Amino acid sequence: MKNINESTSHLENNNFITLILITTSYWFFMLSDGALRMLILLYFYKLGFSPVTLAYIFLLYEFLGMATNLGAGWIAKNFGLKSILYSGMTLQILVLFFLSYAPVDWNTYIGILTIIICQGLSGIAKDLTKVSSKSAIRILAPVNKSSTLFHWTSWLTGSKNSIKGIGFFLGCLLLVFFDFEKSVLILSFILGLLFLCILIKMPVIKEEIKGTTKLKSLFSLSKDTRINYLSVARLFLFGARDIWFVVGIPIYFTSALTFDKKFSEDTAFLLIGIFMACWIILYGISQALTPKIISKNLELNPSKTINRSITLLIIFPTIIATLSFVNGPQPTLLFTIFIVINLLIFGFFFALNSSLHSYLILLFSSKEKVTLNVGFYYMSNASGRLLGTLLSGISFQIGGLTLCLFLSSFMLVFCLFFSKKIIMREI
Repeated sequence: MKNINESTSHLENNNFITLILITTSYWFFMLSDGALRMLILLYFYKLGFSPVTLAYIFLLYEFLGMATNLGAGWIAKNFGLKSILYSGMTLQILVLFFLSYAPVDWNTYIGILTIIICQGLSGIAKDLTKVSSKSAIRILAPVNKSSTLFHWTSWLTGSKNSIKGIGFFLGCLLLVFFDFEKSVLILSFILGLLFLCILIKMPVIKEEIKGTTKLKSLFSLSKDTRINYLSVARLFLFGARDIWFVVGIPIYFTSALTFDKKFSEDTAFLLIGIFMACWIILYGISQALTPKIISKNLELNPSKTINRSITLLIIFPTIIATLSFVNGPQPTLLFTIFIVINLLIFGFFFALNSSLHSYLILLFSSKEKVTLNVGFYYMSNASGRLLGTLLSGISFQIGGLTLCLFLSSFMLVFCLFFSKKIIMREI
């Protein structure tokens, strides 16, 4: 009996170490991902690229991320979690290293195509590591009831986004003190060093349930209707965020801060980086605290909890868009401050919904099918980001920030519609 207890204790210790290493890998990956996004967005805006062109740079990133989520679930099911984690980390390091030495003029069509392809490969890398880390929670975390799973999921999702927020600021900071090529080389070195440590320390994962899964299963809907409705709701939720987050807000703030030479371009970049970083960090903290905020309401009436939080979410972009229309296209300091306050509140309610969704997909999934279901679910997540990114550049070009936010409210209405269709099991 003593040997069994010691064996079980050793197994649990190995699981915890493995989970921490996978989570750490994901953290550092998201640090590099957030920094690279801001480097590309601000550097190419500085070169004179239009909002539509900036949005197009990220389209392949989102599209390949969408496809990768499906494939990653299948690869993890057949070859294990470490295979997709290592593949994602290696690919990101190679992309960053290539960008630092790419022999192209970024103002040419070849340069634009190169950065689009590199961003696309980065999108593949990101979603490989994401499926690995999210699935690891369901497989390795010491959970014995749904509330514990909720806490683990919220902690991982929240901490990841806080780290990505720091990455946003890091990207802006690097661009102020270094050129683009040196900045991405620094990111490559940091990620490579971390990856080497992970390779040395990673234990064997014994709890994975591997098996042969047919490729055609990737292209079919889940047999659980709750997962299908949850995935569609997720699509519109993230589309509603990225339609203003990707291009609209950074470009609007750049215009507002540099109007009448209030600030220099470098100072404006730093201020935008600080705001974007703070938004993401506070969003991540809110996600991590979600179980404490809504766990009692979730147990009493889960459907009402989801619907109420999404309804509140719709209010803020609608208010900003309406006042933006009244204010006109000319950016003013007072209105910019008003936008900042409202978007911070929006981020809080968005975090609650995002964390709750991430928990539900794991709750609805068995350990045997978790990688496939997580892959399918995050494919919808990436589809929403793809739609939001595409519309972000176009809507900002046509109707400025006002149109971006009106379309965001419209998407949130659809998110609420499909969220109401989720038939919840007793939690």
